[in-house]
Amino acid sequence: MSVEPARTVPATAGPSADGCDVLVIGGGPAGSTAAAMLAERGRDVVLLEKDAHPRFHIGESLLPANLAIFEKLGVRDAVHAMGVFKPGAEFVSDDTGKRVAFPFALAPDKTYTHSYQVKRAELDAVLFENAVRKGARARQRTRVVDVNTRADAGGAGRSLVTARTEDGSVRLYAPRFLLDASGRDTFMAGRLRSKNANKNNNTAAVYAHFTGVEARTADTKGYISVHLAEDGWFWMIPLQGGIMSVGFVGTQAAFKQRQGAGKEAFLEHRLRSSPTVAGRMKGAERISEVTSTGNYSYRATTACGDNHFLIGDAFAFIDPVFSSGVLLAMTGGDLGADVADRWLDDPVRGRAAARRAERRLCRAMDHLGWLIYRINDPILRDMMMNPSNRFGMRDGIIGMLAGNLDRTWRGVLPELAFKTAYHMLKGASRFSTRKPAGASPAETAAE
Repeated sequence: MSVEPARTVPATAGPSADGCDVLVIGGGPAGSTAAAMLAERGRDVVLLEKDAHPRFHIGESLLPANLAIFEKLGVRDAVHAMGVFKPGAEFVSDDTGKRVAFPFALAPDKTYTHSYQVKRAELDAVLFENAVRKGARARQRTRVVDVNTRADAGGAGRSLVTARTEDGSVRLYAPRFLLDASGRDTFMAGRLRSKNANKNNNTAAVYAHFTGVEARTADTKGYISVHLAEDGWFWMIPLQGGIMSVGFVGTQAAFKQRQGAGKEAFLEHRLRSSPTVAGRMKGAERISEVTSTGNYSYRATTACGDNHFLIGDAFAFIDPVFSSGVLLAMTGGDLGADVADRWLDDPVRGRAAARRAERRLCRAMDHLGWLIYRINDPILRDMMMNPSNRFGMRDGIIGMLAGNLDRTWRGVLPELAFKTAYHMLKGASRFSTRKPAGASPAETAAE
């Protein structure tokens, strides 16, 4: 990939530093989105990616709300060409074998009623190349190794960023603003020791690509399948070329069962242990390495800092049960571009924009997290597998599955009804467990 020569050299950062308006750490969906939007506004943007595209990444199931950002970036047609049409999601119970479909067309907001399943290597490459086309100065195989923030009392000034290329040479950059889109490397949060793991959702995942997996047809063709299993759940995501992405996300109890077994053996064991998944995997052949990752959920104390803002997984990550990762990353990229743009013109306005953007991202994660962190709760599972549309509860949940982060009253009221019903059932369940042995359901209900 071609790279433009170094530009202005600011005296405050030393004679060898390459000056720019914004430096973006990380060329994934968050970083590439922000870089493209800033370059399109005429900002001088440097985009540094530690690896080289295309590279494998998980998070292949997109949400309808992604489409608005793809349109804004001008890449919707490219995503359509590479993706499997996704009109909804289905949940499958290992306990009963029951399947329940949630078509996006029933969501309260019907602006976008479908999305796509994509190979992330292809999607991320398209987004990165789009940033370059719009004018971002991009370098791959270039890892940021140090950042020295140099903001003055008014929020102006430049930072000094040190990066190392594949051949070991060092490059210095002097951006006026820094966007950290380093993903789960959490570069700035790690340096600032502000990363907090969510102890209430201490899960891990193991996954791979397969061929020969039974695909859904008819009304649920293209759906992501979420198989609810013991101590966790499976995803099954259809991709182009007859490939199926299959992964298991489990609790600590599930992964304690490994007892020294390798990740390949553990995934195979879990696939066999799930009756609904095993039935679809009879003729399957694994065509990729098995990958694992742990400590899924975390959030930095804040996304805002002197001359910098954290976006995507560099700020926070929540469990992927509802395919929210790419949407939250690209939403963060969109918001981060606005924060940087405003900060460059006026640091005071930039700080205010940063605080608003952080609040919006936190609200979105809390909104999705309410369901995500309860996915292994028997009561929530029973409600998902037996959805009631009283007060629009089912359609409200579909809106959440579709990624409708900017909620209107049409979506809020059904969600509130669903949560109220859940808490009532949860309370009744706890109360019934405290009844004396031999108490009948009628006696419990009467009281």
